[in-house]
Amino acid sequence: MGKRIVIIGGVAAGPKAASRIKRVLPEADVTLIDQDNLISYGGCGIPYYVSGDVSDEQELRSTSFHMVRDAYFFAQAKGVRTMTSTRALAIDRREKTVAVEDLATGARSVIPYDNLMLATGSEPFVLPIPGVDADGVFTISDLHKAIEIKKRIAQGMVGKAVVIGGGAIGVEMAEALTDLWGIETAIVEYMDQLLPKIVDWPLAAALANHLRQHNVEVYLGEAATEIVVEDGKAVGVRTGKRTIDADMVIMAVGVRPRSQLAREAGLNVAANGGIVVNDRMQTSDPAIYAAGDCVEIRHLVSGRGLYAPLGSLANKEGRVAADNMAGIPAVFKGGIGSFVMKAFDMAIGATGLSLEMARAQGFQADSSLTASADRAHFFPGSEIICLELVFDRRTRKVLGFQGIGPMNDALSVRIDAAAVAITAGATIDDFATIEMAYAPPFSTAIDAINSAAYAAENLCDGRMRQIDIQSFLAWLANPSTHPDWVALDVRHPKQAQPNVEKFGAALWLSLPYDKVRSGYQDLPTDKIMIIVCNAGSRSYESQIALDAAGLRNTLVLPGGYNLIKRIDSDILL
Repeated sequence: MGKRIVIIGGVAAGPKAASRIKRVLPEADVTLIDQDNLISYGGCGIPYYVSGDVSDEQELRSTSFHMVRDAYFFAQAKGVRTMTSTRALAIDRREKTVAVEDLATGARSVIPYDNLMLATGSEPFVLPIPGVDADGVFTISDLHKAIEIKKRIAQGMVGKAVVIGGGAIGVEMAEALTDLWGIETAIVEYMDQLLPKIVDWPLAAALANHLRQHNVEVYLGEAATEIVVEDGKAVGVRTGKRTIDADMVIMAVGVRPRSQLAREAGLNVAANGGIVVNDRMQTSDPAIYAAGDCVEIRHLVSGRGLYAPLGSLANKEGRVAADNMAGIPAVFKGGIGSFVMKAFDMAIGATGLSLEMARAQGFQADSSLTASADRAHFFPGSEIICLELVFDRRTRKVLGFQGIGPMNDALSVRIDAAAVAITAGATIDDFATIEMAYAPPFSTAIDAINSAAYAAENLCDGRMRQIDIQSFLAWLANPSTHPDWVALDVRHPKQAQPNVEKFGAALWLSLPYDKVRSGYQDLPTDKIMIIVCNAGSRSYESQIALDAAGLRNTLVLPGGYNLIKRIDSDILL
């Protein structure tokens, strides 16, 4: 008999590890255990199954060559003994055994191991509010619930829905319910923005605006306090400000590591609940490994612990754990939490630290905001991508990168490039010269990622002064809060004129970009001028020209009109 390897958990990291072990150590005796009867499915595809983009749930469980990854598949195609509908009850580390229970029969048994791997995944948070047990309240925790959600929708049982939680899953589910099915959907988010701690406010605000334009109501800064129940069924969600009718409630307020088994076995578990592992994916017991949504890994920017329940990381971690159990030295250094997602016609993504999180972790952080073309401006179909580059002023290291753009691969290409560079410790100077493949149908000669770095260089070196976008929007909504501010629009007069008429010539000044150097004499010296253009580049050049002329009373609006209009469609004309 070969080496006995037992793996608990059969969704992502577990099946990956089991299959890898049998490829590199064919003689190994590998047992895969999961309490569910559905295993090895793409959990990240659940919103797309609900939306109809993925028509059949079996597609989430199938290989690229259309074989369903079930117990038969793993036994016959992979050589892995698979025990589904079987719950792991306890680990005896001294005897190196796992006690399990067959959920269908109640029969219990003990399975010995030489190496054990925990891939127990995560479990959803459930808010401690009245009504969470009512019929029609769902978490997105497994494929069974997704199947039931889609069944109810297809049967016409759902006309209105409320999604509690504005994280990635909440936004994806809101789109899924609205786009194909036409369900009246609302998102309720406790924080004052969507995707809190993942992206910063300007891009999150643009996402919220985009959702509202596609008939998703978004209520920010509101906590769900009760699920309204009638005759045992959920009929609405109550917050401190309103009651929202609903036939279905999706609770998407985050997940936590499923690490109870590890904790009860005496393994080290972090404060966030993640199982502590080293770079070989070993736990505090050298014979036991762990991978996937149940572990804490190292954040490669901050150096702190990172809980990143992502399928992409789970598969990589599972492979590293498998190699080490098979006797092949391998390491998983950590991650930086890269993600990208779609919301109707918008893509949004991030990697590394947001500005908010970087500052919270002690970095002297700042960020540039740019709005650039995703491909040559003269090429048909060129669109705008708005990017934020987060950097440390002391070291010039890039700490994070995020953006929004059209629903194509333009944003993901830049996020991926940034992720590799940040992992390697790149500075803003490195980003300024990073080489991206160029051809007009795909990119610009000076890529958007380079432009973001140029803006960061100018900020870090003191060549550019900018205004915070939230402060600018608050001023536009109530100009009396800063009577010493005026806007200086350097776009074409025809573009500026509607806002001159809306806000008044005393508040909204128009001086075209090509007239700044010759016509600055009439500009006010007793006001702070906020320079506005489409993307920010002309604003910066105008600031430099005015500085040279002795007028240093200017601030650049980062991202310009292109970003502002995505945040608030109506505030500027």
